[in-house]
Amino acid sequence: MNAVSLVNWSPLWALMLLGAVLAVGPLAWVGWRQRHASSTQRLRALTLLTLFLTFDLVLFGAFTRLTDSGLGCPDWPGCYGQAHPVAAQADIQAAQTAMPTGPVTHRKAWVEMIHRYLATSVGALIVVLTVASWRLHRRLRRTPAASQHGEPYPHPLWPTLTLVWVCLQGAFGALTVTMKLFPLIVTLHLLGGLALLALLMVQVVGYQPRATPPVLPRWRWALWGVAALVVLQIALGGWVSTNYAVLVCSDFPQCQGRWWPLMDGAQGFTLWRSLGLTAEGAHLSLEALTAIHYAHRLVAYAALLALAALAWRLHRAALLPGVVRALAGLALWQLLTGLSNVLLGWPLLGAVAHTGGAAGLVLALTWALCVTGPRAGARVLFPQPFATGPSA
Repeated sequence: MNAVSLVNWSPLWALMLLGAVLAVGPLAWVGWRQRHASSTQRLRALTLLTLFLTFDLVLFGAFTRLTDSGLGCPDWPGCYGQAHPVAAQADIQAAQTAMPTGPVTHRKAWVEMIHRYLATSVGALIVVLTVASWRLHRRLRRTPAASQHGEPYPHPLWPTLTLVWVCLQGAFGALTVTMKLFPLIVTLHLLGGLALLALLMVQVVGYQPRATPPVLPRWRWALWGVAALVVLQIALGGWVSTNYAVLVCSDFPQCQGRWWPLMDGAQGFTLWRSLGLTAEGAHLSLEALTAIHYAHRLVAYAALLALAALAWRLHRAALLPGVVRALAGLALWQLLTGLSNVLLGWPLLGAVAHTGGAAGLVLALTWALCVTGPRAGARVLFPQPFATGPSA
C-alpha cells in the first residue's frame, strides 16, 4: 500500500463549504423560530443551539474514538485527499483488503469524516455568533439611548475567545491524526471539547438577568474546588480511554483480585509517548495500564464524595436547587456508567454515556459558578451595556 501524505490541503475549501451548508439548517431554524424576537434574543437562541450541537459533537467524538475510527481516514483534513469517502473508495478498499480489521475501513472512514463535518459546521456557527455579537455591540454603542434598559448580553470578547478556541480544537484534531492517536494529544482534544462547552455556557448565562444573589465566599471556593477535582477526574478518564486501560481491571471494588494491585505509575503517567509504548519505545506493561486505571478509580471515589457533599450542603442551605438536582443526578449517572464499563466489558453505549455525564458535570458547574459570582464581576463579564439611568 502506498504511503499517504498525513496533511493534504486539497479538500479544505470543499470541507469548509460543506460545514457552512450544514450550518444553514440551524441558522434558518433559529431565524424562523425567533423571527419576531429582538437581536439579543435571537443571539441567545443561537448560542443555546450551538451549545446543544457542541454537546452532540463531544459525544460523537467519543463514539469516533471508542469505535477505533480516529484513523478511519489516515490524512487530514480530508480522506485520502478527498472531501468524502465515496471519492476515496478505491484507497479505502485497498487499505481494508490489506488489513480487514485495521484502522481504515469504509465504516470507520465515514464515522471519522462525519465527525469532521459536524466539527466544521459547529465552527461555522461560532463564526456567525462572533460576527453577530460584535455587530450588536457596535450598534448599541452608536445608540446608547436605545440600550439604556436593554437586555443583558455577554461581551463579544467571549464568542471571539470561543472562535479562537475552536480553531485550536481543529489543530488538535489534526494532530490526533498526524501523530497517530498520541495519547496526550487525544486527551487534550477531549478536554478542549469540554472547555468549548464551558465557554458557550458562560455566554448562555450572560444573556440572563442577574436574578441570583451572590453566595458567601465559602460556597464559591467549594464550587471551584469541586470543579477542579471533576476536571482532574475527567483528564484521568481521558487518559484511561486513550491508553485503552479500561479492561485491565474487570472486577469491582477490587482490581485483579486485589485491593492494591501491582502498578507502575512512572511508566503509566509518562505523558510524552506513543500509543501503547513507553518513552523508550518498549511495549507498555500491564502494571502501567493498571496504574492508569486505578488512579482514575481512586480519584473517582473522591470526586463522587465531593459532589455528594456539595449537593447536600447546597440543599441544606436552600441554594441553587437546580444545581443540586443536576449534581446529584449526574454523580449517580457517572457511578452507574463507570461500573458498566468495568463489569460489562466496556460497552459502547455505556462508554459514550459516561463521556456525556462528564460533559454534563462541566456544564452544571460552569453554570453554578457563573450565576453565583459577585455582582461587580458579573457586570464586567455580562454587561447590561451603556446604561446611564436606573435599571428597569
